[in-house]
Order: sequence, then structure tokens, then C-alpha cells
Amino acid sequence: MGEIGAEHQGADFFLIECGRHVSDKSGGEEVWRRGYQPFASQEAFHGLPNRFKGFSGPVGSGKSAALCREALRLAYLNPGCMGLIGAPTYPMLRDVTRAAFLGILEANGIPHRFLKSENAVYLAEPRAQVIFRSMDQPERLIGTNLAWFAVDELTYCKEDGWRRLEARLREPRATRLCGFAVWTPKGFDWVYRRFISDERVNGYESVRARPGENVALPEDFYERLKHSYDERFYRQEALGEYLNIFSGRTYYAFDRAANVATLRFDRRRPLCWSLDFNVNPMCSVMAQVVDGRVHVLEELILPDSNTREACEEFLERAERYRKELQGTNYGVVPMNVVVYGDASGDSRSSQADRTDWQIVREFFKRHGDRFRATFRVPASNPSVKGRVNAVNGLLCNHAGERRLIIDPRCKELVADLEQVAWKSDPHGNALAQLDKSYPARTHVSDALGYLIEKEFGLRAVGGARTQYLGA
Repeated sequence: MGEIGAEHQGADFFLIECGRHVSDKSGGEEVWRRGYQPFASQEAFHGLPNRFKGFSGPVGSGKSAALCREALRLAYLNPGCMGLIGAPTYPMLRDVTRAAFLGILEANGIPHRFLKSENAVYLAEPRAQVIFRSMDQPERLIGTNLAWFAVDELTYCKEDGWRRLEARLREPRATRLCGFAVWTPKGFDWVYRRFISDERVNGYESVRARPGENVALPEDFYERLKHSYDERFYRQEALGEYLNIFSGRTYYAFDRAANVATLRFDRRRPLCWSLDFNVNPMCSVMAQVVDGRVHVLEELILPDSNTREACEEFLERAERYRKELQGTNYGVVPMNVVVYGDASGDSRSSQADRTDWQIVREFFKRHGDRFRATFRVPASNPSVKGRVNAVNGLLCNHAGERRLIIDPRCKELVADLEQVAWKSDPHGNALAQLDKSYPARTHVSDALGYLIEKEFGLRAVGGARTQYLGA
């Protein structure tokens, strides 16, 4: 793929005949800047002369635009050569990064042809090809000589992928060899060590954007994030700070004095039941969502148990709440129950004859005269990081609001929120994985996390560069 195919040369010839051919020494600078008014940090990033350079910043700081414009710039600086744009996963590459690059070409009238079968774009004026590749399988990033490469959200990529791209940066016809990336900080990871730290790799340089540079954002953009993000996550995502948020206590926003209080069942609200399908112990929580807050009423902790026994225990506990409804306007109408939990329960079981979710659904069908059940179970589980961030955001957000209250009867849940920690590797480096070395821990907080992430998780909102706000 190192040469431009003959089928593209005709398009280039047509443009030359019309007097529109642009060389790297004439109109290239004008073309890649067309319709672009870079912020100070973006301009500084473009001006870095290093062979390897980066752009780090908070959400909304224009990282994606900087990446696409720099890619376009290098395509014009290296006529007849190939470049690569990568992203952590193929869905992100397709829906965000590639879409942003193509959008710039379309909006600014830059002659190009999208080659769907090759997942590439041919730029007619510099006779250059830009290929798009996912970074989640680094071993596939071989066999191509590149003049330049660009990686979006590098902190979500493996270091091996970056190293493989470095090895491909060897196009002999290139005028300006360059590998570059943009990212949101994610602690003191390999990207920080390679680009930011005092011990960064020789020849590497980066620019750190400041929050608030992007005046095109809604005025309340960062204020809204304060109400969705917990303190540490806000500082990382909205302020662009480098923090090790995946070390020490997982649920660091929990405060027993502030998040634990005696609760009463609200007869106006549905009862929520959220399950984690661990066998020993089998754990679930009974809760309610009240005016944007989560009230955890009870925990169901069943040692060496199964899903059928969990359903029977739920029936016994829920009957007490059903009795509170008698004599009200609800009469004998079935109680509304919203069910949440572990998505993997559709593919496994604590018993051989039915999956866990089949057992739960059959239970509610048998008791249709007592419960009207609604299931809010995703097709796949959220990431552990996403679930934990959602829980911490309710425990205490950056604005100081606490919207998760737990009844003191939930002793194991309180213990989880105080004791669950992040796992470390043999060298003491923090991993974005929960430490499950103590069998009694993590399961009941996992159950609560499924409910909270589904109702209050961080959801994508507008724009080519995905930002996140609480649902």
C-alpha cells in the first residue's frame, strides 16, 4: 500500500488540468488552515518541530480538530506519500475520528475520494493517501511505510501499538517524518511517562491545553460537568490534570457520616432491584430513585446461593413494601419494580437449566399479580471505570452534592464502599481493575453500580468529539 494506485491518478490529472493542483511548497499551508482558527494551544502544537509530539487537554479543548488539521498539514507536506490515522477502537475510529477528518475535507472543499474498501482517503492535490486503522490489535499495524501517523485518544491505546507505528515511520520520500497524538489525561500512565514527565523520551514534546480556551462551547458546559463528575474525575476530564484516580480506595467519595442515613420507602416511587450474579455470596440491592437521588433501602447478601433463592428472598422482603401500599389509592394494583443488573446473566447461570435472567423473568411472570416488572438491563456491561465514576459522582460530585444515600442496614455495602480498592500489578503500579482478593468484597457494590450507571452514567452529548454528561 506504499504506492498510490493508478486509478487515483486520473482524478489528480483532472485537477492539474483545471489549475487546481497544490504542491507542498505553494498552497498547502493555505489548504490545511482553510476554515480553521486555532486556539493558542492548538497553534503551539502545530508549531512543534519534534518528530514525535502530542496535544493533551481536557474535554472540549479542540484535540480532535488539532489532530485532523495536523494530519491534513502533513499530507500536503509529504506529497505522494502515505499517512495513517488511528483510534483506540474501530467504532471510535469510524464514528468520531474518521468522521471528523472527512467533515473537514467536505466543509472546506478539499478534493478527495473516500475509498471504503481500503478504509482510506485519497487526497488528489498532494497525491497522498490517508489510511484509517484501529489500535486495539497492534499486531496488525505492520507492512506499511509511513511518512506520518496520528493517534486519537492515545491514553486508551496500548503502548505496543504506538511502538509499532514508530517502526513504520520510514518513508524515504517523506519531506517531514512525524508521529503525533492527542489525548485526555489518564493518570501517570505510559503516555505521561513518554510525553510529559521529566524523564520523557528524548525528542518527544507535547502541549497541554488550558480549560476554557474553546469559547464555542456552551457557557454552562464546565458547570454542568461539576454536577456529573466527582472531584477527581472532574479535575482530570474538565481541567486536564494528571492524577492517579485509579489508586487507593475505589469509592473515595464515600463518607459514612454524609452518605448513610435511615430511609423510608416512598410509596409514590417504583422499587428498584439490582443484581450481581456471583454465587458466593449472591448479592443484590433494593433501592428507589427519588428526585434525582438514589436511596438504597436494603441489601440481599446470600452466602453459597443461587438466582432462584435470591428471587424468593426478594419476594419476602418486597412483601413488606407491598403491605405499605394497601389502604392507599394503589389498592391491590401490582407494585412497580424496575430491575437492573449484570448483563452477563443472559449467557450464564447459577443453575444448569436456565440463564440467570431467564430465572428472574420467569419469577416475575409467576408473580404478575404482585409485581409489574420493567427490565433495564443493557446488552453488555459498562466498563468498570465508567461504573465506578458514576457511583463516585453520586456519592459526591465536584459541586459538593451527595445524591446517594444508604440505609445503615446495608452493612456489607457500606463495608464495600469503605474498603474496595484498585488492584496493583507486581511492581506496585495501579491498574484500572478492582482488587477481588477478598471474596466478600466488591459484589454488592457492583450490584449497586449497575443501577447507578444505567440511570446516571456518563452519556455522550453532541459534537464530533464525544463529551460526557450525567444522564
